[in-house]
Amino acid sequence: MLFNSIDFAVFLPIVFVLYWCAFRGLRARNAFILLASTVFYGWWDWRYLFLVYFSTGLDYVLGRLLDGTADQRQRKRLLVISVVTNLGLLAFFKYTDFFITSFNDAFTFMGRPLGIDTLRIVLPVGISFYTFQSLSYTIDVYRRQLKASHDPLEFGAFVLFFPQLVAGPIERATNLLPQFATQRVFDIAKARDGLRQILWGLFKKIVVADNCAQLVNALYADPASQSGSTMVLATVLFAFQIYGDFSGYSDIAIGTARLFGFDLMRNFAFPYFSRDIAEFWRRWHISLSTWFRDYLYIPLGGSRGNKAFVVRNTMIIFMVSGFWHGANWTFIFWGALNALFFLPLVLMDRHRTMSGTVAHGRWLPTIKEAMQVLVTFAMACFAWIFFRARDLDQAFTVIGKMCSGSLFQAPEVSSMLTLSISLFGVGTVLILEWIGRERQYGLQMDGRGTKPLRYLLYYSLIIAIIVCAPSGGGEFIYFQF
Repeated sequence: MLFNSIDFAVFLPIVFVLYWCAFRGLRARNAFILLASTVFYGWWDWRYLFLVYFSTGLDYVLGRLLDGTADQRQRKRLLVISVVTNLGLLAFFKYTDFFITSFNDAFTFMGRPLGIDTLRIVLPVGISFYTFQSLSYTIDVYRRQLKASHDPLEFGAFVLFFPQLVAGPIERATNLLPQFATQRVFDIAKARDGLRQILWGLFKKIVVADNCAQLVNALYADPASQSGSTMVLATVLFAFQIYGDFSGYSDIAIGTARLFGFDLMRNFAFPYFSRDIAEFWRRWHISLSTWFRDYLYIPLGGSRGNKAFVVRNTMIIFMVSGFWHGANWTFIFWGALNALFFLPLVLMDRHRTMSGTVAHGRWLPTIKEAMQVLVTFAMACFAWIFFRARDLDQAFTVIGKMCSGSLFQAPEVSSMLTLSISLFGVGTVLILEWIGRERQYGLQMDGRGTKPLRYLLYYSLIIAIIVCAPSGGGEFIYFQF
């Protein structure tokens, strides 16, 4: 079920009213959340419910066993079972066809084509997200950082919680699981804030991401026939497409969870206002980057040790992050490229220099800050070429076009109306997020402005969503990951 669908527009109010009015007890509400989440996920394809329930049941049992034994060798065996099973399922569904294709290509390159058929496996929606969420639970229980859940309804609701089930944020059990063990009380102020964040997420998804996608898809379909300036425009539009799409999803998820009395972790912190690439990665997809930091980078040794050790760990973390995003060499290259951008800052111990908000306490940045933001954005856009390209050949075709004399031609697009709507949406997001850059999200009010002005803004965004929505809409990009 898509957040930007009529189905969800009907589903959410029904679940909200039943949750607060028909169910009173803690376990009853948890059971209802589990039921609603099952319907939400099964709406896409009910067959894959068996997979998510298997992972959930396995980690629930293993968590109980981990909590109940002091034998360290036995505890390690239990953890290995969780890690191997969860990652094994993820690898099978996500990477089997990729490895078969790569194996075929390697032998074809050596003049010995094998012709092994791929299995054409359909990737279950959200498997990368709920696998990591469930896996972090067993790791935290193993580390004695969390007591195991003894309530299967509570644990099931935690893993399948529908607002963030299929595309994050990737929640930690230490943050979200205790909220299922605590009675929730309806808070009108929290609900209003949740509705604002949902509205903001829908604006970013429908007005910005979906309109940008119309142009990006057309231009990236055949970059060889486009000018360099057109491909620059397409890449910049893709930067805002993926930001509007993914941060929009996160805003809707966080806002929806708030309607039910839950607080999810922040997943984006205005990353395109970053002053270096290290700050960008602290602000982009925070739940994933911190997951890799805590469960991979630090166990590998982190930044401790000599420079070669730091380089190794940094390359691993970015390469794994790239591979997590998709079974394609473009994603691995994208991860490696970001590692190369990041490494100089780490080696010079400057990766924590930009820790505050840009232009803190001021309306405008300094010239130096503005240049830092623009350079960082340009670096991110260059890396996005590999993220968006169909394959490496297409990525280098795009770069070749950008380096040609056609870079200085006027860009051409098929629809000036779609471009105008996209630029309007991007401009609105940049303005409101710049104004609110020291808050949690762009539309967070905190009592700012008079009531008539606030409602004028809300209704203007609603009208823009209705008027500017492209026909057909679009799925969220991260559903494929």
